[in-house]
Amino acid sequence: MTEADFPTHAITPNFAPVAIGDLQGCAPALNRLLAELGVQPPRPLWFTGDLVNRGPASAATLRTVIQLGARATSVLGNHDLHLLAVAAGARTSKAGDTLDDILHAEDAEQLLDWVRYLPLAHFDGSRLLVHAGVLPQWDVPTVLELAAEVEAKLRAPSWRQFLADVFAAPSSAWNDGLKGAKRARAILDAFTRLRFCTSEGEMEFKHNGPPDTAPPGFLPWFDVPQRKTAGTIVVFGHWAALGLLLRDNLCGLDTGCVWGRQLTALQIEIDPSARRKTQVSCTDCVKSA
Repeated sequence: MTEADFPTHAITPNFAPVAIGDLQGCAPALNRLLAELGVQPPRPLWFTGDLVNRGPASAATLRTVIQLGARATSVLGNHDLHLLAVAAGARTSKAGDTLDDILHAEDAEQLLDWVRYLPLAHFDGSRLLVHAGVLPQWDVPTVLELAAEVEAKLRAPSWRQFLADVFAAPSSAWNDGLKGAKRARAILDAFTRLRFCTSEGEMEFKHNGPPDTAPPGFLPWFDVPQRKTAGTIVVFGHWAALGLLLRDNLCGLDTGCVWGRQLTALQIEIDPSARRKTQVSCTDCVKSA
């Protein structure tokens, strides 16, 4: 695999992208959804991350997205990051992981290289794609700057040691003065794990239920007052208990495919009234979840 095969930020300016929620190894559902979407017009396909794990066919799902070539843009999700960490020896496999078909593949290194080149954030000038969320004090330039900071580490030859250092560091509330592994851990936590936080950047990871289950003092990241990305269309996944959330400048697309619910695609037009939703059933994925 050469750098030409790695994920690109290709933009097709004539058509709004179609964003697709968390796949988590549900290859049959992805294939059904792609068939529903068809190939005309050739809109860019954006994936909210968590391409792999828990579903029955992580490797097949990953290969399908890779085969879409420059048409596909995915961000890195927490399960994709977990795959890299397990491969690096920075974490151990968990009960319910379905990563062995990648880790033991003949071309495992090439697949892992493709995953570690995934961006943490993608911005096309109007729409921001992330896996979980962004902290309320980050504006779009800050989001892209912090994402690039960690992306460079993941793409470096020393990526295995980087992940070992990151997962040995404790989770921390964000502040601009964080350095080293603690800083990288906070950035990764925000992009790949965020659901609830405070306006000061303290993140809470014990609760993963609906927004009304927020612990005292915390809010869903997107409801924190004066969030600096509130004027940008933010597309994200990660939060299955949230389900489909559609607001003018907010598109939450994890509709629980790996839990046997649905896989959702949404045409992200600038005009919310012009957005078009496509969904397929994921009942064949629930047993693995």
